[in-house]
Amino acid sequence: MTEIIGVRFKSAGKVYYFSPGELSILSGDRVIVETARGVECGEVVLGNKQVEDEEIVAPLKAVIRIATEEDLKTVELNNEKEKNAFKICQEKIAAHGLKMNLIDVECTFDNMKLLFYFTAESRVDFRELVKDLASVFKTRIELRQIGVRDEAKMLGGLGICGRPFCCKTFIGDFQPVSIKMAKEQGLSLNPTKISGTCGRLMCCLKYEQESYEELLKHTPKVGAIVETPQGKGCVTEVNLLTGKLHVKNSNSDTINVYDKKDVKVIKDAVIKLDKEEIKALKGLEDK
Repeated sequence: MTEIIGVRFKSAGKVYYFSPGELSILSGDRVIVETARGVECGEVVLGNKQVEDEEIVAPLKAVIRIATEEDLKTVELNNEKEKNAFKICQEKIAAHGLKMNLIDVECTFDNMKLLFYFTAESRVDFRELVKDLASVFKTRIELRQIGVRDEAKMLGGLGICGRPFCCKTFIGDFQPVSIKMAKEQGLSLNPTKISGTCGRLMCCLKYEQESYEELLKHTPKVGAIVETPQGKGCVTEVNLLTGKLHVKNSNSDTINVYDKKDVKVIKDAVIKLDKEEIKALKGLEDK
């Protein structure tokens, strides 16, 4: 077993493990740690805890210290520096005539690096821009091109459900989302219905998928042949959440609604995507 603490550097960001050493650290504390990007100030979301050695990547970096009032003032000054850097970078982008959209700026706690995040439709030659920014800020400059999902996570907003973006509020890492998930959940394969503000498949399709997979184990699928109180029929429509089935009778062609517990499956169907559906919606799976 190894003692760790979990630290997050952004709201709904990934949680990283560090060694607390002799320190007793509580959830909600701010700590100063060394990361691959440099020295950073993060918020503790998991206090001192023993975990299995297999859960960590050794060796763990140790916490430098619990953040002091002076450290927190430095963070506030860095936030102001980020706002100023954002404005200056936008001006420089326009001056160089670059086709890129600046999204966010981050300044490491130790002021050793400024990171500029941007989106662009294609690769951008920003070498001259980096030189220009380095001459202004006298520190190391790094530009990172990000995808539309990362852009949505950074900027935030409201989803079609009326709630703040899942990626901004509680999803730490993006997981692959597929068109097949939408089909298995019985959703209309209309891009406007299954894509988020970022233009990609909604993240909720992924974290709700496990529940739908469990329901599918016990629910006949569209196209299944079932035995009903009125005889054999073919399932034409399924509501997984309510367990209601629309069944077309083989003899009379009438459609009746049954509860799944009131029918017996003779031959179940398989949910498949046809080539046209894949072709029409493939771009929604991209990052």
